[in-house]
Amino acid sequence: MKIWTDRLVELGVTLPHVAAPVGGYAPAVRSGPYVYTSGQLPFVGGTLPATGKVGDTVDIAEAADLARTAAVNALAAVEALVGIDAVARIVKVTGFVASAPSFTSQAAVIDGASTFLHDVFGPAGVHARSAVGVAVLPLDSPVEVELLVELRS
Repeated sequence: MKIWTDRLVELGVTLPHVAAPVGGYAPAVRSGPYVYTSGQLPFVGGTLPATGKVGDTVDIAEAADLARTAAVNALAAVEALVGIDAVARIVKVTGFVASAPSFTSQAAVIDGASTFLHDVFGPAGVHARSAVGVAVLPLDSPVEVELLVELRS
């Protein structure tokens, strides 16, 4: 059954190849019926489309789009490990937003990832979530997203 693969095709989404880690970690790890992804940056073709702080050099709409891209990259890590069609549901999304000091709309930014996951998985894409403002992220990325995914039994 290729329900999620077919849904990605309907949405016009192609999962990218997973970049090799630049440290002592894996892009995703399976433990029992769960896959935990490492934090994924919004790379497109090996580069970050934007850098900087949300609420300063990056606006909310652009940051939400970057969060969507980071979620696509996280799904690519799941695909590479177990295949996207093994997913039963998205359990949790943790999103980090590199925020200007007075920026307080982290949830609106991470909605870009949440909306995308709901578009792909429907009710199985509704998840628990944290949207955390931070001072800086790797490579000055505006956002980073990680997933906890439950697999089909």
